[in-house]
Amino acid sequence: MVMTSKQRAYLKGLAMDLEATFQIGKASLTPEFVETITEGFNKKELLKVSVLKNCADDPREIAEMLAERTRSQVVQVIGKKIVLYKENKDHKKIELPK
Repeated sequence: MVMTSKQRAYLKGLAMDLEATFQIGKASLTPEFVETITEGFNKKELLKVSVLKNCADDPREIAEMLAERTRSQVVQVIGKKIVLYKENKDHKKIELPK
C-alpha cells in the first residue's frame, strides 16, 4: 500500500503528540533493535524513534532500512526523529483518510 499525501499529513499530525518510544544509539541498527521495533508494532501502529547524537548513521537511511526490515512505512524524518507507520490488521486503531 502506498500512502497518499493526505494520509501522510494525517499521520504527521498524530505523531506530533507522540513521545519517542525507541532510541537508536552508537550500535545503530542491530537485529535486536529491529526485533524490538517489530514487537512495538504489535501494540501501536505509529512509532516514533529518536536517533541519539552518538549514532553516526544518517537518520533518513536508518528510517528506510527500518521500514524495509519491519515492513512498515516512513511517515517522516525530522532531524533525528523518525516516525514509522504499520497497519495492524488485528488491532486497528488508526483509520486513515481515503
